[in-house]
Amino acid sequence: MSHGKEATSAINEEELAIQQTPGYKLGEKKTLDEYAKLDAEDESLNKWKASLGIGAGGVPSGSGPKIELLKLSLQAESLNKPIEFDLKQFAPEQSKEDKELRKKNPITIKEGVEYNVALEFKVNHDIISGLKYVQVAKRAGMVLDKMQQMLGSYGPREESYVKKFDPEESPSGMLARTGSYAVRSRILDDDGNVYLDFDWSFKLGKDW
Repeated sequence: MSHGKEATSAINEEELAIQQTPGYKLGEKKTLDEYAKLDAEDESLNKWKASLGIGAGGVPSGSGPKIELLKLSLQAESLNKPIEFDLKQFAPEQSKEDKELRKKNPITIKEGVEYNVALEFKVNHDIISGLKYVQVAKRAGMVLDKMQQMLGSYGPREESYVKKFDPEESPSGMLARTGSYAVRSRILDDDGNVYLDFDWSFKLGKDW
């Protein structure tokens, strides 16, 4: 690891808290059947329901967990192969051993490049309303970056979804390359259901 320094300092709940959008209000929670029967003559509502896979002929059904989080990947033009996390290995909870392993073995991100993060997941049943991804990065006990992505609402279907986040640019410079960054990532919805919460680390380099 760079300069022998290891990613430290646990990221707490306050640092990871979602920043609410002013004026945003949660809608009334409904079942899939209730959504399917809701205001059948409302064209705009029908388009919204269709985007979630809800039709007048019934609703998709599935088994297993409400949502399966499959893969988180980092993609960039200068990166030959995406850096990927197999999220299934973190469910239902990341082990202490895995946290320690990822703290001691940070991934390397090239400095000063634009990159995208993409999340692949599958919805098996019910509506996932207001899916969100939040990530906090700390170094030497200080929060240096917080990413919050609103991913939208999704209905059940056979195929997985892939949601690409807004582009980000990695920091650059000698100071940025000193040491490693402790990261905590969380995926949750509007109802406060936390589907995944995991720790990892990265360092910045002159190349991938």
